[in-house]
Amino acid sequence: MSEVKEPVWRQALSGAQILFVAFGALVLVPILTGLNPSMALLGAGMGTLIFQLCTKRQVPIFLGSSFAFIAPIIYSVQTWGLPSTMGGLFAAGWLYLAFSLAIYLRGADFVHRIMPPVVVGPIIMIIGLGLANVAVNMAMGKTGDGKAVLVDYNTALLVAGISLATTATVAVRARGIFRLLPVLSGVAVGYVVSIFLGLVDFSKIAAAPWLEVPKFTTPEWNWSAVLFMIPVALAPAIEHVGDVVAIGAVTGKDYTVKPGLHRTMLGDGLAVCAAALVGGPPVTTYAEVTGAVMITRCYNPVIMTWAAGFAMVMAFFGKFNAILQSIPAPVMGGIMMLLFGSIASVGLNTLIHAQVDMHRPRNLIIVSLVLVFGIGGLSVNVAGQHLHGVSLCGIAAILLNLLLPKGEAAPMGGDAVEEEPEETVA
Repeated sequence: MSEVKEPVWRQALSGAQILFVAFGALVLVPILTGLNPSMALLGAGMGTLIFQLCTKRQVPIFLGSSFAFIAPIIYSVQTWGLPSTMGGLFAAGWLYLAFSLAIYLRGADFVHRIMPPVVVGPIIMIIGLGLANVAVNMAMGKTGDGKAVLVDYNTALLVAGISLATTATVAVRARGIFRLLPVLSGVAVGYVVSIFLGLVDFSKIAAAPWLEVPKFTTPEWNWSAVLFMIPVALAPAIEHVGDVVAIGAVTGKDYTVKPGLHRTMLGDGLAVCAAALVGGPPVTTYAEVTGAVMITRCYNPVIMTWAAGFAMVMAFFGKFNAILQSIPAPVMGGIMMLLFGSIASVGLNTLIHAQVDMHRPRNLIIVSLVLVFGIGGLSVNVAGQHLHGVSLCGIAAILLNLLLPKGEAAPMGGDAVEEEPEETVA
């Protein structure tokens, strides 16, 4: 429980501030994927409370929508429908539970041995680049698949450019807590410009009730969607380790020991499952919140309880949900171009930070094949189920890493040298 005594009103105010910081990225995922923003708020609130229960409310973390699942959700909804997508996301949560058990039995190093940076890096890159065309289509005023025109080309590029420029400017120039709000700033400015250009339909906002029970989606089990989604969870599950270490560095505590990394992973996994059961996007630990904790010095986990409560209450405001759903496609398209590219850059940075030697044949083979499989759209039929995209890339990367020899390797164009073990990254 909390070690810091402070007035309840101050805890509530700090909780509202944390939710405000996380809000832009939190609702961006459902807006981009076509899910219900209310479900994202409800799922984030529920997920955070579940996480606190599993960790005995010792870690100041708020769980929000995971960016890693944006492109896979878009594809899955278009291919198998929303209920099957939720079933796949529920199954993805079980991967966290498996990691939690493995960490409890074998330690965190076990996870890194089967998924070193040479595996995780290219998978993250595919998550970002897999549906880059969706972002470009929306920025040009089309639907994500490019089959229909929603906004005039020139008008769409203007709105997308302003949204993108605002997001980039705030990310680079802003100071203090405002530098944590680039996405929210880009959406706000783009939305205002869209209003002046007549792109916002206010009729649905006027018709929406003030209070409304969110529409829940019951998951359906579809093996194709399940096999597609489970490998997507590899990257955010590994990233979870780094997030827990990062928040520990901010607060001066080692949360991998107490309450334990297996407990934090368990809490995140159960939160993913719970969000899928109500029809919300998967939730994960948030870098924005870690930054906000560092700036505001809000180390009390009770503050995250307040943030979770506020998020769940906001899920029942119908007009707020209608406003979020009225955001024009070019606004989101401009931001998605930066977002998807940023995710791919994280994958590239994973390889660079771990000093993965791309002159070594086994590393070159793993990274090259994963990138071509993912960007090229290779599909493999296994027992009647089609593996493609992130699912195929995840399985291929792990198998290649396990099967290719790790002993002496000749660098491409050089003499044989003994291969140094790769540094693992959290």
